[in-house]
Amino acid sequence: MDYTHRYESPLGGITLASDGESLIGLWFDGQKYFAAGLDETSIEKALPVFGLAERWLDLYFGGSAPDHVPPLRPRGTAFQQAVWQALLTVPFGHTATYGEIARALAAQRGLARLSARAVGGAVSRNPVSIIIPCHRVLGADGGLTGYAGGAEKKAWLLAHEHAGA
Repeated sequence: MDYTHRYESPLGGITLASDGESLIGLWFDGQKYFAAGLDETSIEKALPVFGLAERWLDLYFGGSAPDHVPPLRPRGTAFQQAVWQALLTVPFGHTATYGEIARALAAQRGLARLSARAVGGAVSRNPVSIIIPCHRVLGADGGLTGYAGGAEKKAWLLAHEHAGA
């Protein structure tokens, strides 16, 4: 059973999702891949993980780098999981490119190279927006590419973190 919770952010409504223990989703209303992988029978319920996620979001939108990460269990392939873990290493106020992430993952796996395009596909399907900071990933030219929540939200988030593109 999956559970949901609503949060109002400066950028509009957000739906949080949990498996009962960990956060499995965080989507802006109407974003691409909204609620992907969520049980159709999910119900709204107050859970401790939602309190932790709200505290994280309150700190973040208040302009501070959050001091904790709520328990996360995003659903995806092994490759997607590896990319999402790599995103968690991009600090508040900093950015990385798809190519940089691809090179880091290739090195971890002992590969000569890994496709930046494949990394981009995994980044675009990140089910826990903001907390797993896919908005911090830029194109090779520094462009705001491929944010499921929309380019205007990505630009706002980067400016909010003083990481302007």
